[in-house]
Amino acid sequence: MVNNDKEIHILISGASVAGLCSAYWLARYGFKLTVVERAPYLRPGGQALDVRGPALEVADRMGILEALQEHRTRLTGMSSVDAAGQEIYRNTERTLTGGRFDSPDIEILRDDLCKILYEAVDEKVEFLFDDRIISIAQDESGVDVAFANAAPRHFDLLIGADGLHSGVRKLAFGPEEDFIHRLGDWYVATFGMPNFLGLEHWEVFFNDEAAGVGAMLMGLRKDADVRAYVGFSSAEPLDYDYRDIATQKQIVAERVAGAGWVLPQIVDHMMRAEDFHFDSTSQICMDSWSNGRVVLVGDAAYSIALASGQGTTVAMVGAYVLAGELAVHKDALIAGLAAYEQQLRDYVLRNQEVARETNIEMDTISGESVEPGETDEAGISSAPPDFGQLVQPFNLNDYAGFVK
Repeated sequence: MVNNDKEIHILISGASVAGLCSAYWLARYGFKLTVVERAPYLRPGGQALDVRGPALEVADRMGILEALQEHRTRLTGMSSVDAAGQEIYRNTERTLTGGRFDSPDIEILRDDLCKILYEAVDEKVEFLFDDRIISIAQDESGVDVAFANAAPRHFDLLIGADGLHSGVRKLAFGPEEDFIHRLGDWYVATFGMPNFLGLEHWEVFFNDEAAGVGAMLMGLRKDADVRAYVGFSSAEPLDYDYRDIATQKQIVAERVAGAGWVLPQIVDHMMRAEDFHFDSTSQICMDSWSNGRVVLVGDAAYSIALASGQGTTVAMVGAYVLAGELAVHKDALIAGLAAYEQQLRDYVLRNQEVARETNIEMDTISGESVEPGETDEAGISSAPPDFGQLVQPFNLNDYAGFVK
């Protein structure tokens, strides 16, 4: 018998997609929620994200589907250019980042999605911005958490939703190198910059196969900043501090120096960008996503990587399942964590396998202009992959009976 009168206090580390989705559902199920976020506010910028397949159903059940549709990127096509800026490929039926226009999938900028999720979260949820967890100690009664700024507190459960470089994972499971697996040789930087090409609902990408350098600009309005992506390949893993932004910018600048198109101008704007993000294309692979009363969700537990465009979808589905199973097992939270993993693991593994199989390799995109699906003389497709075709099915349980 569930004790519906017992107040269960859960701490979530991370106020991005997985953390905010988890907070929304757990609050709906009557849990007491605190969310701690290292940044002083919702972090701006980031790449365009895709809400696909089962995540569309999650969004619908959250009541935010219409808001997502209103804020979708509404791109009208994409093109590829050579080093001189001459167009060598064009498509007005889909884009590299969002897939086919005739699909129900929604492409939305990361900060727009997070704002919608944040506004949907119950106002009773406590947010601790500009703070982070520095230590944890758990026993059968819960988790004692020490923060960098706030006073120590006791929680019944701790959820790590703090991304690829999860601090909670490091504290509760061990060093990052035990779980991170590079997916190919690519490193990618994303940031906002002035729309000096005048792009409007369009994205344009460039690939220098010989140099192992690629770049893309996505513009939604001529009078608004574009989202820039700059990537390069490195056969050996790079050794850098993922919080040292200045060093990361310098790494990118050095690796793409001498490349064509408008990369010199892009790099110049990158050096001044305040919403810069840089990382390897990597997955997180773990034998278990929970340790006692600490559990991981989203990229912290099972990063899918850029290679399939399914990371946001898996994070939203994972948050929905985690919250739902905790609601089902409110009187036995550890059993709820086991049920969460049992429900989700096959889905996650399928997505990670698809990502590995379809790993984005810019050097497979030739410089010839052909229609999507056609191949060059070497048999390699000139068209970029359509991530919308990689959606994995998942049957969502109905937890509506547990809503308070």
